Amino acid sequence: MDLQNNYRTAERFMRYVQVDTQSDPESDTSPSTEKQKDLSAMLVAELLMMGIEDAHLDEHGYVYATIPSNTQKNVPVICFCSHVDTAPDCSGTNVKPILHQNYKGNDLVLPDDPAQIISPVKYPYLKQHIGKDIITASGNTLLGADDKAGVAIIMSMADHLMHHPEIKHGDIRILFTPDEEVGRGTDHLDMKKLGAAVGYTLDGAELGTLEDETFSADGVKLIIHGVIAHPGYAKGILVSALKIAAEIVEALPKTEWSPETTDKRQGFVHPVAMNGIAEKATIDFIVRDFTVKGLLEHEVRLKLIAEKILQKYPNCSMEFIVKEQYRNMKEILDQHPAVVANAVEAYERCGLTVIKEPIRGGTDGSRLSYMGLPCPNLFTGMQAIHSKHEWIGVADMEQSANMLVKLVQVWEEKS
Repeated sequence: MDLQNNYRTAERFMRYVQVDTQSDPESDTSPSTEKQKDLSAMLVAELLMMGIEDAHLDEHGYVYATIPSNTQKNVPVICFCSHVDTAPDCSGTNVKPILHQNYKGNDLVLPDDPAQIISPVKYPYLKQHIGKDIITASGNTLLGADDKAGVAIIMSMADHLMHHPEIKHGDIRILFTPDEEVGRGTDHLDMKKLGAAVGYTLDGAELGTLEDETFSADGVKLIIHGVIAHPGYAKGILVSALKIAAEIVEALPKTEWSPETTDKRQGFVHPVAMNGIAEKATIDFIVRDFTVKGLLEHEVRLKLIAEKILQKYPNCSMEFIVKEQYRNMKEILDQHPAVVANAVEAYERCGLTVIKEPIRGGTDGSRLSYMGLPCPNLFTGMQAIHSKHEWIGVADMEQSANMLVKLVQVWEEKS
């Protein structure tokens, strides 16, 4: 049954993106910004209005809800998950979504900043939306399709299922998380309360993409201890930790091993922050690869580069601290083949060609998979995320909502 004319996913989406939910990597609260709860509370109210009686928001900003089973079969409990926060990379305040009906294939000049032009030359996927509706922001902010598109899609699916009890399914858990964009989307998740056996995040891009493989990720904190002295009397004594840190960054390869020089299955090491004073300086790196072996190789290489620089400064020292961030979900999903296979069947029932590709990043699904909830990532249509050029095709969101309805039916039929 088609959702397009019944629940208007685009209308939900355009309401949601106007709520500022930007997360903050510098905050130590949970959620990192209280304003994320504004959208979460709105979602709870809408779920309750649908008749989903247990919908609620907890103190950490997580929304939990259940669409009860309407079948006699013993169907595994499925969780559909999206995050409400938007990225700190670009402003999410006062988002003004614009619906471009019957897109003609032209450049789109965004009205609040005419320098912001969304062109099919730069974004070839636009050509697949000629004659269809697309949504952009107005030029001063990101749009928030990452991941309010996923939120809107799940809400449309929920509304549809609640109004159509003839569609058979098992228990369905709905989960909306905060702080995914700052890497803390599952930190306070109550897995026992969630009580799901399998999961799917709605945080993917082009129509038909199904992502069952992510980067594995570590963070490295490199702390350099210099030798401090009064700068007026520092000759032969002072060794600035800041200058050593700068020298280490300068020693990193220029033509490989970085985000700007790698693609496909190549990993990288990327300095994301450097701060300190002459006495002590810190460089924060993110390390990415599709295998843990690759991560370890990158970390050994980085440490050797730093140690070589430090050899020139015998009175100085360094600390090299590695923190695991997330791991490639494929290692878990390969142990639960039905999770991906059922998604593939749902795509095919919608007439979609499945496009499998690894994510050069991670999702909540990466962590959820290692927390006991095997969880691939499904498409929403989002494009040019974390930028003022962010856009999304309405038809992609509608197809995603349709696909979720098919997916719960596949699970029920195969149980």
